[in-house]
Amino acid sequence: MSDTEVKTHENFVLPSRVVSHVDVSRLVTEIEWVDNAMTTAEVRIKAGGAETAIPALSDGLTEFLSQNQLTLADSGDRADLIKQLRLLKDKAPIIHMTFASPADHESLAQLTKWVRESLHPQALIVDGVQPALVAGVYVRTPNHVHDMSLRAVLAGQRGELVKELETLRASSN
Repeated sequence: MSDTEVKTHENFVLPSRVVSHVDVSRLVTEIEWVDNAMTTAEVRIKAGGAETAIPALSDGLTEFLSQNQLTLADSGDRADLIKQLRLLKDKAPIIHMTFASPADHESLAQLTKWVRESLHPQALIVDGVQPALVAGVYVRTPNHVHDMSLRAVLAGQRGELVKELETLRASSN
């Protein structure tokens, strides 16, 4: 880790491909797997065995390490990183978004990027599906609920719609 700044879960930069706490869990799992493989390799070398290759890293982990200027060379750094990522998974703000149909990962990545720039740099999104929404999104945070669905828009304009329908009925008679 960087000598000038100690990285904690509070100042990690998350790549846009890390959308939910499930993605953070995958990072933790992958780093644990890499830590086990590298520790095993170190023990084998000390015992006089052959040197083994460093495990291949996923694009998500590679991007995370690059953006945070972290390395996995030292076992102590890996242990600290695992601990901090677990804290991040537990403490990051979560926004629940319910859509009418399943959102593709690319759209969620774009949405996550906007949320992190506008609301909180470590916000995670939990997405759900509710076909009854028809269109729009239902957003829930720990403090607020925002109904940005077509149903809510129509309900807000009910008086105007009724007036327009009555005008149409009167003109057709």
